[in-house]
Amino acid sequence: MTKMEIAKLKVSGDSAILVEFENRIAPEINRLVRSFTMALAGKNIPGIVEIVPSYRAVTVHYDPSFILFDALRKALKDVLAHLDEAEIPPATVWEIPVLYGGEEGPDLSFVAHHSGRSEEDVIRIHSSAEYLVYMLGFTPGFPYLGGMDAAIAAPRLKAPRLKIPAGSVGIAGQQTGIYPIASPGGWQLIGRTPVKLYDPMRAEPVLVQAGDYIKFTAVDAAEYARIAAEAEKGSYRCRTWRKEG
Repeated sequence: MTKMEIAKLKVSGDSAILVEFENRIAPEINRLVRSFTMALAGKNIPGIVEIVPSYRAVTVHYDPSFILFDALRKALKDVLAHLDEAEIPPATVWEIPVLYGGEEGPDLSFVAHHSGRSEEDVIRIHSSAEYLVYMLGFTPGFPYLGGMDAAIAAPRLKAPRLKIPAGSVGIAGQQTGIYPIASPGGWQLIGRTPVKLYDPMRAEPVLVQAGDYIKFTAVDAAEYARIAAEAEKGSYRCRTWRKEG
């Protein structure tokens, strides 16, 4: 089955087309999403306003005064037909420092008890993987991450918190993620990063993008404070590397 046969094009309102791949969440499907997103962006098609990737689909918003539905659908099908020819660069892996437990991770003890493991085990397991950023949503720059070990999965809070501090790292089911800004939320909080995932004053307000990876690393309180001070001044730079394949 070709990429064009896998994908389904659906009307989404009066100025968007949904390009939907298989109805499942998996790294290989998200790679198709990333390939299509980058290939389409490289075409610079006049009239496309925004390209929004998600777990298994891409929403293409367009201005009907510049391009009509039929013309855009034909262009999207052409991109899909040549998707195997698209050159996709290696993904970026972002190392994100985290202070686990204590006031910054008030639910770490619950996650440990729920999983039948020690807090140290939860930290070790959580910080051992490279997590795929499947999509951004909920709040600006909130990364929905895939690849968390099911051994430390934990249910959402029964009653969501009204305000969660920016940088909080949480678990909900088999997902983990980071709250970029202070907001309500119902995830179990196991730590906090001083890194600003969203800063409207930066040239690129959102730090990570869909298709990137995040690798958490545990830091102590002193290191957290040092990084927080640098982040506040805008001088902190996360360590990054490229992930092949």
